[in-house]
Amino acid sequence: MTDYNLASLLENSAAAYAGRDAVVLGDTRLTYAQVNGAANQVANALKERGVGHGDKVALSCPNLPYFSIVYFGILKAGATVVPLNVLLKGREVAYHLADSDAKAYFCFQGTPELPIGAEGFAGFEQAEGCEHFFMITADPAAPSPIEGTMTMGQAMATQPPTFDTVVTDEDDTAVILYTSGTTGQPKGAELRHRNMRDNALAGTELFGADAENPDTYLCVLPLFHSFGQSVIQNGGFAFGGTVVMLPRFEAAPALGLMLKEQVTFFAGVPTMYWGLLGALTPEVDVDTLAKNLRVAAAGGSALPVEVHRKFEQQFGVTILEGYGLSETSPVASFSPFGKPVRVGSIGLPIPGVEMKLIDPTPGEWGSIPDERDENGMTPVGEIAIKGHCVMKGYYQRPDATDAVLDADGWFRSGDLGRQDADGYYYIVDRSKDMIIRNGFNVYPREIEEVLLTHPAVSLAAVIGVPHEEHGEEIKAVLILDEGASVSEDEVLAWGKEQMAAYKYPRIIEFVPSLPMTATGKILKRELS
Repeated sequence: MTDYNLASLLENSAAAYAGRDAVVLGDTRLTYAQVNGAANQVANALKERGVGHGDKVALSCPNLPYFSIVYFGILKAGATVVPLNVLLKGREVAYHLADSDAKAYFCFQGTPELPIGAEGFAGFEQAEGCEHFFMITADPAAPSPIEGTMTMGQAMATQPPTFDTVVTDEDDTAVILYTSGTTGQPKGAELRHRNMRDNALAGTELFGADAENPDTYLCVLPLFHSFGQSVIQNGGFAFGGTVVMLPRFEAAPALGLMLKEQVTFFAGVPTMYWGLLGALTPEVDVDTLAKNLRVAAAGGSALPVEVHRKFEQQFGVTILEGYGLSETSPVASFSPFGKPVRVGSIGLPIPGVEMKLIDPTPGEWGSIPDERDENGMTPVGEIAIKGHCVMKGYYQRPDATDAVLDADGWFRSGDLGRQDADGYYYIVDRSKDMIIRNGFNVYPREIEEVLLTHPAVSLAAVIGVPHEEHGEEIKAVLILDEGASVSEDEVLAWGKEQMAAYKYPRIIEFVPSLPMTATGKILKRELS
């Protein structure tokens, strides 16, 4: 074991490139020295309140400089960051605060269009055990909405911009990322300092990252999600890059920022690439965009071949596809940089990581048969992953951890894939019923359980249906209680109130019965 704190990604770049721009938001530009100093103030504020090594601190914030400042401030204090999806409702926030044993909570005040603050305030007041609340606001005169608490700015105002970072072991938990499961409530994946460090530093091999020739990253992936957090924020800071933040992805503004800031690195989910292509007009200087852009990376779901082809045609850059999960920090495999891309493939395991295909039967860990078809492809198996990227386990859920991690460190992904003769992997299906909408993982069981709390609903089955813009859309097939009467619009509006915006079903269908097996299991494959 070795002493290591993930905050060193920021600290090392602040020492080497103090005057270089670290984050950009509109006309606001913060240098590495400024971000590091502000993070030190956050760390001092936490220490003053008794928050330190091993404590958990939750964070609800969109893609704003505050996210990075608080994130690294928490790490400097020796605590664990618990990033929360900014679309969570109050009851969901309360669950995450309680489940993670969060001792403190930083929450952005929000906007009328994105009421993060109101939901966060409600969640904090419902949660037991979370002692400290800090509202993140740009208004220095704004009072905290919760009596007896301070805004982040007020807490920082009296703190010095220097701090001796708490020594942590590289196997200590740096971040807890919440991921839902098909059974029960969301689980917190514990990621070690070394998990996150090694994933960020993989940028050298994966993208040719070089601190002497730093990239400018467009940050459109949400930072509370593992992809944006590791590849954009942490990867950018590790190599002295500049992270240009866009709080909400919109294709036309994204193209404008790419031109204005001379963006060299873009990472997104497939629908973002689809959006960029759709926003190209004769007025957009595509030649300059293409000249600047060095790396385009995709993940989250399969990238359509046509989008792949059109993007390369327009921008002159081949999209590199990768694969990973929150439990793998997230990157486990990637298309090799500088080599021809195999469209449809998630590439090869990254350096220091192994992958194999195992029997997809729950509880079985044996490898699939060692045979190949005429094209050199293996049979379908469940992808298992081992290496520096794999999580410590699910926080306070030993049974759930044992179900996916074996004694040798292999993690079973729940995804089905094949491998070609050269070792490249291909995702063919999800062994679970997970839906991917706009790059967000949506788990039907969780949605079904909420729907069953509606007074008119007797039984619910949630599935994903193809959608041109979102990849998949969420559909709920419902059986109503006898004599109950409710419209599709009423159920949709109710779901919108109960669940985060990326979760609630947009399509509602009422049926008299659902197809089932002899044992009573719903046959979702017969629904559409």
